[in-house]
Amino acid sequence: MSARKPPPHRSLPLGDTDPFRPTPQRPVRLRARTVPTDAHFEPHQHAWAQLAYCASGVLRVTAQRSPLGHDEVSYWVPPSRAVWIAPGARHDIHVLEAAQFRTLYLHPSVTPAGWGDCRVLVVSSLLRELVAAFDFSAEGDATGRESRLSALVLDEITHAPTQALGVPLPHPQRGDKRLRSLCETLLHQPGQRMTLADWARDVGASERTLSRLFQHELGMSFAQWRQQAVLAHALPLLARGMPVSQVAAASGYTSDSAFCAMFKIAMGQPPGAFLSKNRLLPL
Repeated sequence: MSARKPPPHRSLPLGDTDPFRPTPQRPVRLRARTVPTDAHFEPHQHAWAQLAYCASGVLRVTAQRSPLGHDEVSYWVPPSRAVWIAPGARHDIHVLEAAQFRTLYLHPSVTPAGWGDCRVLVVSSLLRELVAAFDFSAEGDATGRESRLSALVLDEITHAPTQALGVPLPHPQRGDKRLRSLCETLLHQPGQRMTLADWARDVGASERTLSRLFQHELGMSFAQWRQQAVLAHALPLLARGMPVSQVAAASGYTSDSAFCAMFKIAMGQPPGAFLSKNRLLPL
């Protein structure tokens, strides 16, 4: 089986972010837009931190783990999660499902201490409502309601639980092309259950070589990496209310119990509990 290329997508212009640039006087800014399925924001970076969140829909955010690092991590973002993108970290965004995209920009002066790397945050009901209420124009004043909501947003972000749900990727230039081809194919076909030996034949490398590349470039085994990719794919499906049996099948599991056991070990709770806590309600 040959590795399939990702589907084409539509690129969106980044536009002039100056009207939404955070300042010491207005340290938290919100940029809201509705974006269609398969839209793509090309790789770029900001001098400020960014919280990528969608009120509806699903995003895939690929970012440098940190501004000084060269490794990339992909994150799947349903409305129950958000990705913190550190100041200066290069990133791109692919819209997997038409989204109400809400981007919070945070001035460096309010960036939490030690938050120099990217991470996934759990979006609480309060944070979701605060983002919905934080709708101020670029010309709005810096006093009153905006200032009070800014303080609440910052407090809720710093207290939000984090989850290690990123899927690391080989470096786009210096990484092994065979490994990157394998990873990109599995990201778009997470239900594919080929063994590492099967993939080795497919990409033209030995199984031993691929095993070594996973450890050397991504810091984990093939089985560990595939589990992260499956979880990243499964979480948005569960958040949308898809039955566990269907999510298990879409993730390449022939047994619901095997999928549930993997999920519980990785997430600390069975998928049914996650579904009940994270099922999305209409806005």
